[in-house]
Amino acid sequence: MKKYLLAAVAPFAMVSPALAKDAPAAPSQEAEAAPAKKGNEEVFSTGVAKGRDRLDSATSTSALRASEIEKIGARSIAEILRDIPGIRAEASTGEGSANITIRGLPIASSGAKFLQLQEDGLPILEFGDIAFATADTFLRADLNLAAVEAIRGGSASTFASNSPGGIVNFISKTGDTEGGAVQLSTGLDYGMRRIDFDYGTHVTPTLRFHVGGFWRDGEGPRATGVNSTRGGQIKLNVTKEFEGGYVRFYGKYMDDITPAYDITALGVSGTNDKPVYSNIPGYDARHDSLFSKNFQSLLTLDGNNQPVRDDMTAGQHAVVKSVGVEAKFEVAGFDITERFRYADMSNHYMGIYYAQFVPAAMMPAAFGVPGGSLRYASGPNAGQAVANPTTLNGNGLGALMMVADTDLNSLNNVTNDIRASRVWNLGGNDLTTTVGLYSSHQTIDSDWNWASVLSGVAGDGNAQLLDIVTPTGVKVSQDGTLRYGAPTVGTFRRGYRLGYTTNAPFASVNLRLGGVSLGGSLRYDFGKASGSVIGSELGDGRVGVAARDMNGDGVISVPEMQVAVSPLTRPAPVDYSYGYLSYSLSALWRIAEPVAVFARYSRGGRANADRIQFSPFISQTDGSLLNKDTGVDVVHQAEAGVKFRNDNLTLNVTGFWAKAEDSNLDSITGLPLLRDYKAIGAEFEGSYRTGIFSLTAGATYTDAEITNDAIDATISGNTPQHQAKLVFQATPQITTDRFSVGAVFVGTTGSYATATNTLKVPGFVTTNAFVQFRPIDRVTLAVNASNLFDELAITAIDDAVIPATGVARAHVLNGRTISASVRFDF
Repeated sequence: MKKYLLAAVAPFAMVSPALAKDAPAAPSQEAEAAPAKKGNEEVFSTGVAKGRDRLDSATSTSALRASEIEKIGARSIAEILRDIPGIRAEASTGEGSANITIRGLPIASSGAKFLQLQEDGLPILEFGDIAFATADTFLRADLNLAAVEAIRGGSASTFASNSPGGIVNFISKTGDTEGGAVQLSTGLDYGMRRIDFDYGTHVTPTLRFHVGGFWRDGEGPRATGVNSTRGGQIKLNVTKEFEGGYVRFYGKYMDDITPAYDITALGVSGTNDKPVYSNIPGYDARHDSLFSKNFQSLLTLDGNNQPVRDDMTAGQHAVVKSVGVEAKFEVAGFDITERFRYADMSNHYMGIYYAQFVPAAMMPAAFGVPGGSLRYASGPNAGQAVANPTTLNGNGLGALMMVADTDLNSLNNVTNDIRASRVWNLGGNDLTTTVGLYSSHQTIDSDWNWASVLSGVAGDGNAQLLDIVTPTGVKVSQDGTLRYGAPTVGTFRRGYRLGYTTNAPFASVNLRLGGVSLGGSLRYDFGKASGSVIGSELGDGRVGVAARDMNGDGVISVPEMQVAVSPLTRPAPVDYSYGYLSYSLSALWRIAEPVAVFARYSRGGRANADRIQFSPFISQTDGSLLNKDTGVDVVHQAEAGVKFRNDNLTLNVTGFWAKAEDSNLDSITGLPLLRDYKAIGAEFEGSYRTGIFSLTAGATYTDAEITNDAIDATISGNTPQHQAKLVFQATPQITTDRFSVGAVFVGTTGSYATATNTLKVPGFVTTNAFVQFRPIDRVTLAVNASNLFDELAITAIDDAVIPATGVARAHVLNGRTISASVRFDF
């Protein structure tokens, strides 16, 4: 596949420099991303056949410029996405592994299943919900970023694979604007030190480059007790322009470590219908985490069943080494666009995937040792008995934590997209045609080397691991480890050795008849999944446990009697093909210069990848699909809207309807899901400017339902988990030559914790505030506050009902973090 794609791109890489000569600069991607002013015209180019004014496009789109992103106080990609109407981003896990969806499409597992994240027009990963390796994990916002463009529904189904819900494209600067910047930032109330830089210039009138990146370290937004955020990235692109086009070569190197917060402990009382959530004594869910300076390494087996001591401070350790080429040129009246990228990607994920919170005094009995006692297994009190478990850490709470020690050995991705467009004169009207071919190969090579440990729950990263001891003095845990594997023997010890090849020809037509535009597009995706998976959960006599002397002391302790091992000699094959048709039909009427109305109907699909492995959907004998329908989930969507824009005011209102399938594994229980959903709603987006004051705002109302659950019929008719009725954003600000001041309000109404619709999760509003002061030209001083009012913002609860212990397994946004920066432009 790599050879095929390299062969496809090579002729363009060679011919473009040969065509290069001094000529007027061709439009760059950076220029296309920015508002191209022709009156009020705004050109949008993501997820469409050809960039055109947003009022002339029958799509629902949004765009954030670099200057806006700097102000909103986002600490992660998911927090940026929270400021885009129609998108639901659960930004509670740190800088990666966020749950992201759009317009009522479900989040039954984790990641972004129906929404694709792109970088410079190509997907970061072919599948946005790969376990422990979601696309936002491999993306960072820094001074390289020119804009973020988002398309919801519409032609996203036909101009990208596996993205029926929409596309969000992170567009890089390309040196169009001369000069650069250096920015120094620090956390005022949290551990963060960071330096950013970027620089772009023309070397000659037709040759330009841009380079930029960042480096940072610190504890991060929540207390972990260690320096858990460290690393950075550097990006470079070089563009050679020639008459009628350009060729651009680019590269990126990212090596960044950030904590994976995931589950946290949160007190809950009241009733399932009216729960009251609060922090437990000595632990603040907004500012603390289950990580600790007293738990910095984990003893486990690697993917080859060899003992290894992994670094608990590694968090999400994402590494990206990518190179690519982008070219635009004209051949026989056709505008040809070629994009190619090869990305070598890996990740080491260390997070708490599951936790069971119990009173510390009850831990011995809860884990099979009635009458037993507790000892500290790490920290300053290691080896000592816990004198009074009921007052441990001021809350008397203990936790069984399943550490998702996951090696994402290879997520290598090679992608090529070539398309040709031409505008034909048809009786004095414009007929735009586009044809193209997309090809990619996605590798998923990972090992799940999990372990279950016992710990107290303490703030400021001070928790200590615990051992359980029998009345006769025998430890049933070892240095805090209860089981070298998942709490349930024989589960979640897995290996994936998979490759997914995707090919997709596509075409579109758009006929403009005066103020009316009629459009249609088609795409056919066909792909193949091949490889193998490893795990005792596959059954058929595969052995998943063995006695191993993990710590090498010559004694087999209780936890070492049943160590989770991978049955390496008994892999199960994966071998199946799939195909699906996507289409989109649209009509737009530009009623007047400031007003347009549009309607669109689309069908798209999402091929399922690793999320359906270890399920009854795939044969363990020959790797075929036992149910052909589970290989691809189909999404149908309809939308209709009105757009208005003048010099000071922009208003977009869109009604939408969606129907979706989801073949999946539940992210909480690990059990298979086979559901149908529908959603209906309305979306508003607008902006207003007068003098020094401006306001941008958005809101999305969604009424969603699980229309059918093939596995649990009692779920049918319920509201999907995490689905709020209303999500909204507003950003008022005042800007002058010397200062900018404003705030970003993002809110949501309540939702249900699980699909059983029993326990409710309350809504919230978070406030980010910013002040920028420019005392002299080219110098900017800024203070930025994220979650200014320290709101307890709960994105999800993993419990179906209030736990008997009164402590929920929660996912919450970071509490208040304030940073200051100084920027020098040159």
